[in-house]
Amino acid sequence: MNSKLDINAVFLTLKIASISTALTLIAAVLLVWGMENRSKKLRSIVEMLINLSLFISPTVLGYILIIFLGKRGIIGSYLYEFFNIQVIFSWWAGIITAFVVSLPLMYNCIKAGFSSLDYTYREAGKEMGASDFQILRLVILPLIRRNILAGIVLSFGRALGEFGATLMLAGNIPGKTQTMSIAIYSAVERGDNRTANVLLVIVLVISFCIMCLYNYFFKGAEK
Repeated sequence: MNSKLDINAVFLTLKIASISTALTLIAAVLLVWGMENRSKKLRSIVEMLINLSLFISPTVLGYILIIFLGKRGIIGSYLYEFFNIQVIFSWWAGIITAFVVSLPLMYNCIKAGFSSLDYTYREAGKEMGASDFQILRLVILPLIRRNILAGIVLSFGRALGEFGATLMLAGNIPGKTQTMSIAIYSAVERGDNRTANVLLVIVLVISFCIMCLYNYFFKGAEK
């Protein structure tokens, strides 16, 4: 068992999950807020694209991301040619896959919070001369904080356990792109049960803590 690589896998997973969760929070809030006054048809299309990752396998999702972000992909080729940026086989690829798979969870939590709001609070803010962004920051977000926290916990947990799409886009490079899930897969594949068991315990402990936090925030959001 290479303890250094195991530690790297743990910290890389936590780093990817943390950054992707922060990005999904920002994106989800802006998307829900921006879609409020849009047409029902546009909202349906946007939400269909957001929720697509819930209904396709991680391997298929990973291949779709390769088509767009691979070195010769639709977007990736331009990034590499003009900016010398290679997304594939980098830890940023792990963040992108974690973002895509966890965004639906965050989005739906935030959307539920917006739907439960009493619009009189917004009207009061407008009467006091607050801008739309000020109402969002000072009125809406504090009122839906439980939904936000529930979304953070769910998104972090989903990012933590991501495997298939990450393996496709980021690869399995020890010390660089190997997350805990991929490290467990690699350890089992080579017959290193000791490493797999150590990582399994770490994953279970973190997952249990996440479930406890979610239950706490979810129950609070229902009140």
